[in-house]
Amino acid sequence: MKETADSRFEEEVKQSKTKVIVEEYEKLSSSLIFEIIRHDGEKELDRATVPLIFSALAAGLMISFSFYFRAVLSMYAGHSPWADAISGIGYTTGFLIVILGRLQLFTENTITTVIPFFESPSWKTLLRIGRLWAIVLLSNMAGTLLSALFMTSSCFASPEITSFLLSTAHHIMTPTPLENIFKGIPAGMLIAAVVWMIPMSRGFSFFTIFTFTYFIAIGGFAHVVVGSGEAAYAVLMGDSSVYDYFFRFLIPTGLGNIIGGTGIFTLLVSAQVKVERK
Repeated sequence: MKETADSRFEEEVKQSKTKVIVEEYEKLSSSLIFEIIRHDGEKELDRATVPLIFSALAAGLMISFSFYFRAVLSMYAGHSPWADAISGIGYTTGFLIVILGRLQLFTENTITTVIPFFESPSWKTLLRIGRLWAIVLLSNMAGTLLSALFMTSSCFASPEITSFLLSTAHHIMTPTPLENIFKGIPAGMLIAAVVWMIPMSRGFSFFTIFTFTYFIAIGGFAHVVVGSGEAAYAVLMGDSSVYDYFFRFLIPTGLGNIIGGTGIFTLLVSAQVKVERK
């Protein structure tokens, strides 16, 4: 009888704990996600320089597949009305590899590494963020430059693919610096939304990344890392200048991504969580 009573008591305690966990999870879901990302951000800020460089360099190399496969699908879609909708699928490729592979992508860090600062602002944390951003961005750029250099080889790309690579690259270099700032803001917000939603996505992370990065493509928004590969390709092929690479695309688009990812999305989310906690 005593064993039966003890078993019943243990079962009731287990059910009560489960109920409390579920209720807390439902009420504090935003806070929990915030805490998960804050924890990840702290770990990223503590990473050694060499692993950061290799991870970010690999991210720059792999995300260039977004540029390449977008151009390839554009070639097959031709001038059909749905050509952009089809080529946008290719744009998601690099993001899927990089984000699911946990490689260092600059625009992810505009939310992940900034949340610890919003949680506990200090000059020390700000300097740590600056260090990580500089390492990751420069390594991402180096990776995309290597990929662009590889794509210029006739052994890699046929003349037909080369023409579509040039067309895609020319498209990213056409907007003015101000236009690239505004095109970069929604892209930064959407990447930040991906980072925010992944802890809740679990087994559906693939579809979350695919959906939001696909919308970046078909929306005509500008992503600084993917676009840097396209811009570097245009420069290497003689279709654009180094000045345009930095001052027409890279700096304005990077600024737009930071405004969207950090200045709007992350700031609003942090404010929401702080209000909930109070």
